[in-house]
Amino acid sequence: MTLPNIVVTESTGFSKCAADRLRTCGRVVMGDFDRTLLLTSVQEADVLWVRLRHRIDREVMEAAPNLRAIATPTTGVNHIDLAEAARRNIHVISLQGATEFLRNVYATAEHTLALIFALLRHLPGACEHVINGSWNRDLFVGRELHGKRAGVIGCGRIGRMVAGYLRAMGMRVLVTDSQNIGRPSQRGIELVSLSHLLYASDIVTLHIPLSEYTRGFFGEREFSRMKPGSWFINTARGELVNEDALLQALCDGRLAGAALDVLCDEYSAGGMSNNSIVQYACNHENVLITPHIGGCTNESREKTESFLATQVAAFLRTQYGGGPSGSDGRSTLQNRKRRQPEEENNVAIRRNTTSARDEG
Repeated sequence: MTLPNIVVTESTGFSKCAADRLRTCGRVVMGDFDRTLLLTSVQEADVLWVRLRHRIDREVMEAAPNLRAIATPTTGVNHIDLAEAARRNIHVISLQGATEFLRNVYATAEHTLALIFALLRHLPGACEHVINGSWNRDLFVGRELHGKRAGVIGCGRIGRMVAGYLRAMGMRVLVTDSQNIGRPSQRGIELVSLSHLLYASDIVTLHIPLSEYTRGFFGEREFSRMKPGSWFINTARGELVNEDALLQALCDGRLAGAALDVLCDEYSAGGMSNNSIVQYACNHENVLITPHIGGCTNESREKTESFLATQVAAFLRTQYGGGPSGSDGRSTLQNRKRRQPEEENNVAIRRNTTSARDEG
């Protein structure tokens, strides 16, 4: 009898609780892999655990003939080729749909607020100014949030959190969501149409899930409708935004600035130096970009990885036997065989749907 192999591809700061939980049901291999090591390490993997460093595509799945599941502690799963996983009957275990659990995960909403403050108060430039030995406060006159209008696109978990934070800062908050229009407004938060939100808001922040229907959602038309001199924030997914249209809005001066935690093609093999928004940011202080760190806090990782480890353990018990096989309580995998894509139709695939109301 052979224990299932669980390969954790990004183990820096990995939750000890999650690791211990995984060890109760399989042999855990921990590492921090580049692409080459990833392709080598997955060869005997039954479960592959990924964060957001790697694109899990056909090449990876072909290198992992025993792969039964891909686990990712994220709500967005655009870093996984879901169609290929479905073809190979590989189960995708994520945080999508874990609504109650996610109510206590705050990292991305807090990072959204941090980006807004950093953008409007010129914090990166001011810090660099002092580090370089200067001390001239007049170079960094900022803007206040109090009394301004914020527009929150997407009224899911993160959108609601962000709306609450901005309301607490004394802003008038406008929200739009296709599934919420017509519902009673919360106090100080007004539900409006997208067009009204765009022309009325000083800050527009995007919090919708990425799907085949929302890819390129925010483009030239939306930027042209925004209030002149407003700011744009995106901590959801880069592919929601037409970056050419964003760049044009910045160059035309319609936008006062933008703060982004996500970009298109984050998994480019050549890095991000050729991305047009990154190139613009190299020479302009009104664009701030962080490397998709919205959900990257110690607290968030501990919560999400522990939760997901429980889901993985449940999956392994279902697939490989429900009871302990020894004094350590670990379940076993019997008669493992190298599978072809069309085999083992009993393994389900959780498809990427629009049921997740925002990205994290």
